[in-house]
Amino acid sequence: MRNYEIFTIGYEGRGVEEFISQLKHFHITRLIDVREIPLSRKKGFSKSALKERLEAEKIEYLHFKSLGSPSSIRNKLKTDGDYDYFFNAFSKYLSINMETIIEVHNYIASGTNCLMCYERLPNKCHRSIVVNKIKEYDGNGLKIKHI
Repeated sequence: MRNYEIFTIGYEGRGVEEFISQLKHFHITRLIDVREIPLSRKKGFSKSALKERLEAEKIEYLHFKSLGSPSSIRNKLKTDGDYDYFFNAFSKYLSINMETIIEVHNYIASGTNCLMCYERLPNKCHRSIVVNKIKEYDGNGLKIKHI
């Protein structure tokens, strides 16, 4: 059995050209947007513009709203900065929404996939919980690489 890998990336502090360059450097063929609301004040990172730009580079774009952090959990973090609570609550949320985790896992066999959110540091972003749930579901040594 082949060992699969999955990448994650945050666009915080990056322009769209640098972001695309990073994806191309790691041979990403599919970007999976895990923002609940795929809008950005940062030029080029809202869903439609990003999808169009990625398709021009032959990178597929998928958005999974259900893998975004629900506003109730996100807003509590903004208020109190309690990352332990945030990651625990989000992990519980994902545990009852496993169908999307399974759907994303099914993409791993084809192409080179990368989960995307805003935060540059994965340890400050819910995408680390998403990718760990995918790895847990996989059970076969899925490799995670943060870029």
